[in-house]
Amino acid sequence: MNNSREVVKLSILGSTGSIGIQTLQVIEQSRGKFEVLYLTTNRNIDLLYQQVQKFAPKGVVIRDYDMFKEFKKKYNANIKVFSGEDALDEVAASSENDLVVSAIVGFSGVKPTISALASGKNVALANKESIVVAGEIITEITRKYNSKIISIDSEHNAILQCLVGENLDTVEEVILTASGGPFLNTDPKNFEHIQIQEALAHPRWSMGKKISIDSATLMNKGLEVIEAHWLFNLETDKIKVLIHPESIIHSMVQFIDGSIKAQLGPPDMRIPISFALNYPNRFKYDFPRINLAKIEKLSFFEPNHNKFPCLRLAYDALAVGGSAPIVLNASNEIAVNAFLGGKITFDKIPACIEFALNKINNKAKPSLEEIYYIDKLTREITESFINNLN
Repeated sequence: MNNSREVVKLSILGSTGSIGIQTLQVIEQSRGKFEVLYLTTNRNIDLLYQQVQKFAPKGVVIRDYDMFKEFKKKYNANIKVFSGEDALDEVAASSENDLVVSAIVGFSGVKPTISALASGKNVALANKESIVVAGEIITEITRKYNSKIISIDSEHNAILQCLVGENLDTVEEVILTASGGPFLNTDPKNFEHIQIQEALAHPRWSMGKKISIDSATLMNKGLEVIEAHWLFNLETDKIKVLIHPESIIHSMVQFIDGSIKAQLGPPDMRIPISFALNYPNRFKYDFPRINLAKIEKLSFFEPNHNKFPCLRLAYDALAVGGSAPIVLNASNEIAVNAFLGGKITFDKIPACIEFALNKINNKAKPSLEEIYYIDKLTREITESFINNLN
């Protein structure tokens, strides 16, 4: 993807989020290897303007129309400024891009990710929801247009690194590691009383609010199981999860001869981001290094599906297939937002998801239009369920 002698032109969808910010940090350290074409945000126009001043893109997209008007009124950026979903898709599909970084959080990242891939562009993907809800469609698109997905998620990025030079037919299983989140050692009887700030306080990673809550419930790992199925063409029984509190090994691949490859690194998202941007090459960065001599232990154990039912629900949704992952993702987004908004307690998040999965009939091989309909229906049903809880 990245010829070391040529400047790679890229656009970042969701540049003001956690992954977008760290992607720009990587670019800043890349000594002219990348040129930023477009940046996008939903509402964070002040940070966007700071990014514009530093990286001088050709243009920006602000999804929220009110904030678009505010940006135009407040700043004289001397660049192209667009608003709306159509503009986001156009930027994602621009023929000028060599690479698109898809870092928008949640279902809203699905359409622009598909637009980028359908234009034949390679995508460095942090928006796992795209693969979760439209895995089959996206797989067909990448084959048809010869586009590639390089995952930014540390776990799938680690798997990719372990598979370099290997034959996929020799993979026995992949092992996704999980820190266990902030409530690994918390009695589930106390989940009802968990406060928002406690759930956001991830012990290892610095992340946005939504993914932090997903990590606390282990739903993030469940979404990654579904993502691994599509990215690496693996059956469900070949995708395992192990709790690894130290977060040093980011994932492992076991092969048919009994060998295991593991990718190790400090819990710093800039490292998988840099690998995705430079793939298949590597580039020297001054990121933290691990001192193995100072690590007292690396521990692993099986996740408790009763304590963290979101992981079980994700496995169930993958096994059912069809529209079940769409329902899983949409109901989870609504439940997480409800928790962050103080409408439900932490322990009610999996109950909301399970209700939606049981309520909505499964649709095999949904089209893109049907995916949007099922997503909307799920959100309405989950919100109704939440309202009835109160």
